Amino acid sequence: MSLRHRQLLAAAAAVLSLSAAAAEMQSVAITAIVDHPALDAARKGVTDELKAAGYGEDKVKVQYQSAQGNPATAGQIARKFVGDKPTVAVAIATPSAQALVAASKTLPIVFTAVTDPVAAKLVSNWKASGTNVTGVSDMLPLGPQVDLILKVKPTAKRIGMVYSPGEVNSTIVAKELKAELAKRGMTLVEAPAARTVDVAPAAKSLIGKVDAIYTSTDNNVVSTYESLVAVANQAKLPLIASDTDSVKRGAIAALGMNYYDMGRQTGKIVVRLLKGEKAGTIAPEVGSKLSLTVNPAAAIKQGAPLSATLLKEAQNTVK
Repeated sequence: MSLRHRQLLAAAAAVLSLSAAAAEMQSVAITAIVDHPALDAARKGVTDELKAAGYGEDKVKVQYQSAQGNPATAGQIARKFVGDKPTVAVAIATPSAQALVAASKTLPIVFTAVTDPVAAKLVSNWKASGTNVTGVSDMLPLGPQVDLILKVKPTAKRIGMVYSPGEVNSTIVAKELKAELAKRGMTLVEAPAARTVDVAPAAKSLIGKVDAIYTSTDNNVVSTYESLVAVANQAKLPLIASDTDSVKRGAIAALGMNYYDMGRQTGKIVVRLLKGEKAGTIAPEVGSKLSLTVNPAAAIKQGAPLSATLLKEAQNTVK
């Protein structure tokens, strides 16, 4: 065999090797409706779980796109992902999950940070869907949430809630919280905020009408949480959150899911799909870890110093 032939064979072998590597490379496409600490933590949890399971950059290509709070952009991203044909698509928060599910009936989709996937029409029930969709919910039992509000503000009767009326996650929480408060002779005062710029004015509208404000994982609210905190501090209105990251940003307390841990839980499902399982055979899950985080300094600013008992109950204290 001539030198020229050996060189051609070597080149062909290299091309085949590269082609084989490319064929083995899997891909995960992640999208979120908006960037904020809780959703960012969920995304990091997913990617860290992939690495922990041996899916580093040499085994799986990960891409991420944020809809920057715009549902129309979420739809565009979903259609792009369908065209890209990743091995698995991960949707963080309800609007992005709804956009992806509307865009494809075959692309494996894993949702996360979705409160009620059934009400959001991502799946028909909490059993294995038999479709291309599964995921992890951040649904919280509301009884313990009201218990926490009363531990922070024992005399509270009227609870305010700022939320986006267009976000199904939030409307469900508002409806169920209203019923839970009614059981205890308490009332919910709703303050709709359709856009992030509406959050602060909506919070101000609650001054004089409520004894405390409760925040769900509404993406508009969480995106601009500091504006809500400023109103609560100025009006000395106790602010109780449902996600622990919001406590670091100025809420007094939260009994919530750690979104990083929920991301790790989501990542375990993604790994199962990368290994060949079908999304439709995996039942949707609920985040499995709850923790109480408190912020004593915020409590003083908002006129509700924390009791020694509540401080002792907390797993995490913001210093």
